[in-house]
Amino acid sequence: MNKNNTIDVVPLTQELMNCPSITPADAGALDVLQKALEKIGFTCQRLVFSDENTPDVDNLYARFGSEAPNFCFAGHTDVVPVGDEAAWKTGPFESVIKNGILYGRGAADMKAAVACFAASSARFIENSGGNFKGSISLLITGDEEGPAINGTRKVLEWMAENGERIDHCVVGEPTNPTKMGEMVKIGRRGSFTGFLNVIGSEGHVAYPHLADNPIPHLTALVTALSNLELDNGSEHFQASNLEFTTMDVGNTATNVIPRTATATFNIRFNTHHSLDSLEATIRACLDQAAEKNGTVYELRALKNSEPFLTEKGDFSTLVANAIGQRLGQEPELSTTGGTSDARYIKNYCPVVEFGLVGQTMHKVDECANIADIEALADIYTDILERYFA
Repeated sequence: MNKNNTIDVVPLTQELMNCPSITPADAGALDVLQKALEKIGFTCQRLVFSDENTPDVDNLYARFGSEAPNFCFAGHTDVVPVGDEAAWKTGPFESVIKNGILYGRGAADMKAAVACFAASSARFIENSGGNFKGSISLLITGDEEGPAINGTRKVLEWMAENGERIDHCVVGEPTNPTKMGEMVKIGRRGSFTGFLNVIGSEGHVAYPHLADNPIPHLTALVTALSNLELDNGSEHFQASNLEFTTMDVGNTATNVIPRTATATFNIRFNTHHSLDSLEATIRACLDQAAEKNGTVYELRALKNSEPFLTEKGDFSTLVANAIGQRLGQEPELSTTGGTSDARYIKNYCPVVEFGLVGQTMHKVDECANIADIEALADIYTDILERYFA
């Protein structure tokens, strides 16, 4: 490979960050990445997907090589909104470097990691002369921070339909709590959201016998769910937890008993449950509590994502050893935190997550240490060398 085809990871990161790609807008981010990848020999395919009541989303699948095994880097170029732009020390889409720190939206989550995908691929291809048994691919979506309907999931479906198989995958989400090398994610808990509506009968507060106040009914259901012990955790997962996020009546009058009362809750759950089994458990608990008090309720379930676990084995060990040798610290193999698009990828191949430090993701003055970005590109290169050895 010509030396001019190498990729400098920091300038590429900045070029990506200068694109205001707030979900679902691409704002040119995928064009920047595609240009860099095609320069080093990747074949790129842009995939735009649509669905009802959701915006169209642009995605990118790029591949170098045609043989198996196919090692995939996966991530996203979309970012969350900037919030109060006046509160930022620098423009959120100006990618400013100060004292060795890169500031701007997407620095940590996760445009730097996407740039590291490209830079490490370029280094490995150059070092090997392009002569290795297998393929490298990038699956990059513009819909991870949003509904996640027209992104990774549909790209994976398209790949399966078109004979594109991936054998192992690293997702570049920011996984480290405080410093590089602390943590690799080998799984994530699932997410279940419940929208609870209790139906009573409105009336004058002076005549409660002519009404049925839904608030005590809702309180009883909330108490029942709050006292429900879902599990005690497992070897790899913490205990599942149910948290109420809203309770509302929407009543502006002080002398009217309302007709309805609502509450919303979210459950982050481990592999002791599935979305369907969890829904059955929740409904049984609510039915029991409702029967005691003659409560009429409705529950709408939003089944966000199943939990997943990539069991400790050769692949997770390969990734952990590459990190440990480069940084001198053996990373914890963890399942903590929220969710990611790895929840879709796990249906197709073993997947782990490793990226930058996540302390500033989604915050004002999001940032990443330049030394960490360069280390991440080195680690991804080491992973490729070990994988194709």
